[in-house]
Amino acid sequence: MTLQRRLEGTIRDVPDFPTPGILFKDITPVLADPVLLADVIDAMAAPYAGRGITHVVGVESRGFLFGVPVALALGVPFAPARKPSKLPWRTQREAYALEYRKDVLEMHVDALGTPGQVAARVLVIDDVLATGGTAMATCRLVERLGGEVAAVAVVVELGFLNGRAALAGREVHAVVGF
Repeated sequence: MTLQRRLEGTIRDVPDFPTPGILFKDITPVLADPVLLADVIDAMAAPYAGRGITHVVGVESRGFLFGVPVALALGVPFAPARKPSKLPWRTQREAYALEYRKDVLEMHVDALGTPGQVAARVLVIDDVLATGGTAMATCRLVERLGGEVAAVAVVVELGFLNGRAALAGREVHAVVGF
């Protein structure tokens, strides 16, 4: 059975979460299956092996679950993009809109290195690409910190929400699409 079919049979739909009218794609059953989880991590990392990625940025919070093992697989540092006031040191921030609320992401000012170093080549990781607001905010934040976004990789893409349009001109890789 293909990885896409295995994911389609494992990811569950949760209606009206976190707000009425949203059909949430719950990836926690994937986390409960170590073989499937390993295959997802491999599918996210493999396209970027040997492509000069220097950092992986994972988006809070489920992007951390996939970003850390992808960073390990690629042998590069991991940097978190977090919600406000979660990071203990100086940060840069980026506000953005989602399909059901507004939010802010922050990263440490030195998450991708220090000024004067060669620009980081970053792979942005998250669990779901919906409208693209979170991914685009993360890309803008990475660029503000002096990095170059090589690509955005997600486990699930909700194609009917057209998140790729928000990321026009950027490479996007999804393990499974709905």
